[in-house]
Amino acid sequence: MELVIGQILQGVDSVARDKGIDREDVFVGVEQAIQKAARSKYGYDKEIRVVVDRDNAKVRVFHVTEIVELVENPATQITVAAAQKIDPSYKAGDFIMDELPMPEFGRMAAQTAKQVIVHKVRDAERDRQFKEYKDKIGEITFGIVKRLEFGNMIVDLGRAEAIIRRDEMLPRETFRQGDRVRAYIYDVRKETKGPQIFLSRTHPQFMAKLFAQEVPEIYEGVIEIKAVARDPGSRAKIAVFSRDNNIDPVGACVGMRGSRVQAVVGELQGEKVDIVPWSADQATFVVNALAPAEVAKVVLDEDNKRIEVVVPDAQLSLAIGRRGQNVRLGSILTGWDIDILSEAEESERRAEEYKTRSKLFIEALDIDDVIAALLIGEGYASVEDIAEVPLENLSSIEGFSEEVAGELKQRAANFIEAANQKIEAELTSLDISAELRAIEGLSGAMLVALGKAGVKTLDDLGDLATDELQDHLKPFAPSKEQAEAWIMAARAHWFTDEAKA
Repeated sequence: MELVIGQILQGVDSVARDKGIDREDVFVGVEQAIQKAARSKYGYDKEIRVVVDRDNAKVRVFHVTEIVELVENPATQITVAAAQKIDPSYKAGDFIMDELPMPEFGRMAAQTAKQVIVHKVRDAERDRQFKEYKDKIGEITFGIVKRLEFGNMIVDLGRAEAIIRRDEMLPRETFRQGDRVRAYIYDVRKETKGPQIFLSRTHPQFMAKLFAQEVPEIYEGVIEIKAVARDPGSRAKIAVFSRDNNIDPVGACVGMRGSRVQAVVGELQGEKVDIVPWSADQATFVVNALAPAEVAKVVLDEDNKRIEVVVPDAQLSLAIGRRGQNVRLGSILTGWDIDILSEAEESERRAEEYKTRSKLFIEALDIDDVIAALLIGEGYASVEDIAEVPLENLSSIEGFSEEVAGELKQRAANFIEAANQKIEAELTSLDISAELRAIEGLSGAMLVALGKAGVKTLDDLGDLATDELQDHLKPFAPSKEQAEAWIMAARAHWFTDEAKA
């Protein structure tokens, strides 16, 4: 035991340096080891404290006794009166430190002490690894392939081991033991067997960091990578922005004769990379993101964060991409849901919309197709639009007098009132609960549709899945987020009732 402790105390600096840990952690491990062994000699019921001098490595063992008013444990406590017989200056709360001779340790005690020291050093080493690599999340690191386990790759980082799961590797790429590998640190977890360091070669930020290494302007902050979308091993899109108007961000990332982008493509096993300019204007950004396809027109729906893109008929397949890859990556890059239409499809749809609106206006307002065409041409899409628009706006349409405009507004108001009365009667006959009616955003027509589908109470609505609700309200085309919000609103009273219970 003394030999083991002596060797460690003599080589504290060496142990700390080799393991990459604080020398204080080694000293603490030695103190805990001797303390555990000393207790086996002097009794486990006693409070034993060991102090190792950090300068000369001298070991001292003490029996510690606490001074208290009322003794509960005679092995570790002493009354104030008894303590003052030893030294009158003692008071409650003080400790008496009686130095004990360094005991002779047997083989078992020595082995136990050695295990404590090794365990303490190992824990300190693991803490060091965790802290070191926790700060490196978001960085690229190099390592050597140590072994392969069930398709996963164990990588030696020099001072720690990391893992690259099979799904974090590029498709069709293979590594052998001893190969050098570069990867992105995306997570570090503290576990009982030591820190788990997770690496990835498919993470979008891996490509972003590769560009930062190849393009000095990105490293210096002149060019900023705004967004990245990847289909690992196949294709990727990266949006870049220059803070300096004199620097072309796309050209800088491509490099002379494509040298910079080719260096990244080579590391990514030939993954095709589209570099597009970022724009604060969402429509422009979406057009850029769909490159190389040409875009004829875009229509934004900011409330649902959807954008409709119209492309020439010959560009439709290019805009969508193989298996929808181009539009999918464009959607991820911009954060918008993108719907692609050809010019022929848009023309057909607009013709259908015109026909539907014209029929609605003719029937609801009792007008001819000429007046209906004028209203549609001015952008009116519903009877509600006509009822709510100021009179002067409607009368400003060529050929409309104030009398005609007023009559149209009155007919629109009458139609809406009649429709509301009809809906109210249907809601009553369907026995729709008042609580369900009170949910914000559900119109009377939506409630009728739900009632006909058997959804009449909050519980009925709360029991639905999102896609079921969207299916019941298909004519109204609610977004997934809106449907989820209605369902959660219907379920709110469940949690209130549980809390009261």
